[in-house]
Amino acid sequence: MRSSKSGRRSAALTALATVSMLFAAGCSAGSLGSSEEGAGGEAGAVTITFLHGSTDTDVASAKAIIEAFHAANPNITVKDDSRPGGSDGDNLVKTRLSTGEMAEVFVYNNGSLLQAIKPEQNLVPMDDQPWVSTLDKTFVDSTKAADGKLYGGPWGTMQGGGVLYHIPTYKKLGLEIPQTWDEFMKNNEEIKKAGIDPVIQSYGETWTSQLFVLGDYHNVEAQVPDFAAQYTAGKMKYANTPAALEGFKHIQQVQEAGYFNKNYRSAELNDGIKMVAEGKGVHYPQLGGVTANIENVAPGKSNDVGFFPLPGNDPATFGLTVWPGAGLYIPKTVEGDKLDAAKKFVEFMTTQPGCDALAKGSPPTGPFLTSNCKLPSDVSQAAKDTQSYIESGKASPALEFKSPIKGPALEQICIQVGTRQVSGEKGAALYDEDVKKQAQQLGLPGWE
Repeated sequence: MRSSKSGRRSAALTALATVSMLFAAGCSAGSLGSSEEGAGGEAGAVTITFLHGSTDTDVASAKAIIEAFHAANPNITVKDDSRPGGSDGDNLVKTRLSTGEMAEVFVYNNGSLLQAIKPEQNLVPMDDQPWVSTLDKTFVDSTKAADGKLYGGPWGTMQGGGVLYHIPTYKKLGLEIPQTWDEFMKNNEEIKKAGIDPVIQSYGETWTSQLFVLGDYHNVEAQVPDFAAQYTAGKMKYANTPAALEGFKHIQQVQEAGYFNKNYRSAELNDGIKMVAEGKGVHYPQLGGVTANIENVAPGKSNDVGFFPLPGNDPATFGLTVWPGAGLYIPKTVEGDKLDAAKKFVEFMTTQPGCDALAKGSPPTGPFLTSNCKLPSDVSQAAKDTQSYIESGKASPALEFKSPIKGPALEQICIQVGTRQVSGEKGAALYDEDVKKQAQQLGLPGWE
């Protein structure tokens, strides 16, 4: 999922203009060795570019990280660049990689979307870096390619894919966290009777439409433990596996019940965040990572928003689908001093100063991805909720971290279902066709 996101995907991406921020290099020769003095009289100076997402929090974190990194590495100048989210961002990354114009370090999804940019061909492996042993296993597993090599460093924190909810409304109406889909729908009915929008959708920013499907994967695996392997082998599909079909059907059920916000076709991510934070909508199926932007759109409301998993049919298996952050990558076109500088930048994000700088712009929404970094004590309620499910063992990685296949048209297909253009069953079938094309492009057996 694109976040991050994620990713994927973290995640959550508001279309902003490209940002440029340049921190001047220091005058002393640094750890990169000596290069010939340039016109400015600086010895050993090198400049790299860092490409990241364009949400408010992405931009703020990047600025804080660059400033902290430059203070520790005064001979390295880092230019700041951002990209849009969703399909536009994916296409930009693929185009720049194919033309050799990619930034020296860039943030992108891990999991299935990483496989789609051909890491073995396009990225620098990082297995030999000293910080690898500190990384979360789920992150490592999802940031390796088919050749078994690790291609990325950590970016952000773990996040869940579930439901953001307005805590004061839950208290006022006497609602409890639903542990089954039927309980969730009953809560929605009570909320609708109270004159409040039960479920927020924000199709104006297309990637946000996917959570009913992607966030339901913990429930799929609880019912079909080998789904990821069978799906990858082309033996199980969404349309003919009842547990996997549920996510598409849920979109249809919620829409037909009239639970969506009236402006769901045009609303964007920040609109959805503001609505749930202010109680104008009560449930927002979303990546937990977007809560980092609450203070920007609804100051003082961070602790009014909680987080729970998308419920399935069995309360005994109630649990969270998780996204293990995103990755920091270096293109293979980077060489020499620039490669050394890029590796230093990636390594910085495995240190407490790097994590602290990231947290200045993007408050943590779950555990960090390296044991070198500890969470601050004042994290949001949504982050505490996310961590509680992870620590209790009631969490599973999203499908895109267990299979290399994720069809690129899922966000558009979910919107088709949510706008009644097609049924949930038809949406699942359309997605199976989308997935088939990608599996064939990857050359996976069983998809001929």
